[in-house]
Amino acid sequence: MKARGFTLIELLVVMAIIATLLTLVTPRYFAQVDRAREAALRETLAVTRQAIDRFHGDHDRYPSSLEELVEKRYLRSLPMDPVNERNDTWQILPPPGRADGEAVAGGVWDLRSGAEVEGKAYGEW
Repeated sequence: MKARGFTLIELLVVMAIIATLLTLVTPRYFAQVDRAREAALRETLAVTRQAIDRFHGDHDRYPSSLEELVEKRYLRSLPMDPVNERNDTWQILPPPGRADGEAVAGGVWDLRSGAEVEGKAYGEW
């Protein structure tokens, strides 16, 4: 009766094929993860900017902080930056002055990401 099973050579060949496939697939996987984070960041910025605009439309002033947007229920919680997975690195832009030189009330006019990954700054989005 002949013993059943795989030889060491057969197992090594299969492992080499799997390793080759992984070296082809892995870089594409991580590139897709980065693109998904960037898409999530764009969506987070768009939703938060809409909340700021709605607040301004309702109160005729900009919110003093992101926390005020949460307190007044324009946002459920402080937005999380999907690139660096933190909510304390946002760059808050104050409202620009009016054409007549008068200051605009409020403190949060726009929001930018404070994340910087491998030299790629997301703060200009």
